[in-house]
Amino acid sequence: MGVFVLGSINLDAVARVDDLPRPGETVAGLSLELFLGGKGANQAVAAARMGAPTRLMGAVGKDDSGASLKVKLAGYGVQVADVAELSGAPTGQAHVWVSNGGENMIVVTGGANMMITPQQVAATALEGQRVLLAQLETPASAIEALFKAGAAKGGLRVLNAAPALPQGAALFPLTDILILNQTELATYARLDHEPAKLEEVSKAARKLMSRPDQTIIVTLGKTGVAAVRRDEAFLVEGRKVKAVDTVGAGDCFCGALAAGLAANLDLREAVEQANAAAALSVQKPGAAPSMPSKREVEVFLEG
Repeated sequence: MGVFVLGSINLDAVARVDDLPRPGETVAGLSLELFLGGKGANQAVAAARMGAPTRLMGAVGKDDSGASLKVKLAGYGVQVADVAELSGAPTGQAHVWVSNGGENMIVVTGGANMMITPQQVAATALEGQRVLLAQLETPASAIEALFKAGAAKGGLRVLNAAPALPQGAALFPLTDILILNQTELATYARLDHEPAKLEEVSKAARKLMSRPDQTIIVTLGKTGVAAVRRDEAFLVEGRKVKAVDTVGAGDCFCGALAAGLAANLDLREAVEQANAAAALSVQKPGAAPSMPSKREVEVFLEG
């Protein structure tokens, strides 16, 4: 059973700096590299690297960047037949600054990613797709169409509600598994601080549930990952690693989780696997290039 990802595809321009700039400050870049990126692409690569048959639906511009990114995606094992090349919009871009400490700041321009329509999604065959995974870098109307169509096909609907946008909350009732980080949880739950302890995270997460069968997963950085259901919650502790680049770590988690669920792992096993994959990803530069293979994750978990 496969993973179907609806999401963004970007050209990431990653500049390394000693320290992230403050408002109004100019800093010298240490290096500049171009990578395949976008939450949809990153998550699709992560799922494919973890061994799941993975299809990506999205859009790029009919430009050199778009053609190149499709080739790179295919090279990672992602099926790209559902990626449209549009002449009316440029390929999406992300401008990323990464400090020596591994922290990052990102500005995204959506371009072709924002041109995906509900009609395109509705016309797509979803048979055999165990997990339907989306984020919020494509139109909410297209995600809604995917989740409604997927429910009829028995797919497990997973939403990574990032970035935290107001229209994202309208998709929560259509979602089986909702993935957030601490900042996004605080935004959607309208908290004045980011919850850190499991009890506080669970209380905030349950505010967002609209059905008793939903699961909310909250990534907590170095602390680990909390999984919250209506009647239970558990924490998978973070793994101690030296972070080189945290760009794409959340996407790695989402894609690896989808792959685990598509392979019929239970929730705790899937979360543990995805947590390990994310820990491995921060030890390499870039987003898509840092996604580990299934074998690398297995060796890491055995160690």
